[in-house]
Amino acid sequence: MIYINLQLFADNSDKTEKATPKKRQDLRKKGQVLKSKELPSSLLLLILFISIKILGRNVYNRCVSIFNMFFSQTSEYNLQEPIEVMKLLTFVILEIAKIVAPFFIIAIIVGVVSTVVQIGFLFTTEPIRPKFSHLNPISGLKRMFSTRSLFELLKSIVKVIIIGWIAWNSIQAEFINLTKLMDLSIGQIAAYLADTVLGIGIKICFALLVIAGVDYFFQWRKYEKDIRMSKQEIKEEYKQMEGNPEIKSRIKQKQREISMRRMLKDIPKADVVITNPTHYAVAIKYEPDKMPAPYVLAKGVDYMAQRIKEIAKDNNVHMTENVPLAQALYNTVEIGEAVPPELYKAVAEVLAFVYSLEGKQPV
Repeated sequence: MIYINLQLFADNSDKTEKATPKKRQDLRKKGQVLKSKELPSSLLLLILFISIKILGRNVYNRCVSIFNMFFSQTSEYNLQEPIEVMKLLTFVILEIAKIVAPFFIIAIIVGVVSTVVQIGFLFTTEPIRPKFSHLNPISGLKRMFSTRSLFELLKSIVKVIIIGWIAWNSIQAEFINLTKLMDLSIGQIAAYLADTVLGIGIKICFALLVIAGVDYFFQWRKYEKDIRMSKQEIKEEYKQMEGNPEIKSRIKQKQREISMRRMLKDIPKADVVITNPTHYAVAIKYEPDKMPAPYVLAKGVDYMAQRIKEIAKDNNVHMTENVPLAQALYNTVEIGEAVPPELYKAVAEVLAFVYSLEGKQPV
């Protein structure tokens, strides 16, 4: 009996929803990000060809100086002595390093920048960890005959055709100049051939860069398709996030902040703020048309009590000190709730006093 996981051939048509930010973040931690291998390589080749074209004269002069040294100055070294041989080798290595170093630095910068632009700064060892699923022959066959493999094959064929076409047309355009090479010196011929090859290389690199742009577009579409989620997966993810204590705590904190801002915003509407001079403050509002009894508009203790009193003062809301009533209201009535019957009389007396001061009809 051979066990075959039929999920490898399962239809993913139910995954119709875009990936959530959490899933994208989880995939990023695993190293599964959107990137095109063609883009960095094409850009690197183009920059290197342009650099060689710009720095070619300097490279040529350094190479000539090395050859001149070998032919004219080696007699100054006693090659039978190991120390003299090491001096000569050190000189040659340093000269070669001076030639190669600019191109090496350019290659590193272009490689890093082109990668960072695509995926940002990311360090993870997840992609290089051994996975036994990669040894599954069914998975291997599926990858071999997948749409991705077909696309890569077609892309390679297109690249070969385009490179061949550009090279052939460029060489054809130089046929007329080839007959004139017989009248030139070896150095002039070498310079002409180098310039021609570099020109063809730059043209090919621009074409490869266009192909890389098309490849990036298809990689983006495929990546978005591969990470799509089903509605059930989104529900499960939401449940997991809701069950996370940190998430729940953050949600509650946000809710408290919103509630606090709304409460402070409503204080100017209050009829009176009942205070315990330093610790408690309760804002009361009476709307006969909406509620049969006065209700608590805002309340706070310590720092929040001071904030309520400051806002009330700034908006000319009357404040009155009543220690037992302020404590009773704070401890027994929530924001938005009506005053309980046992406190009707005390609150009515306060409102009557405030209304008398403002010239309103008493309660």
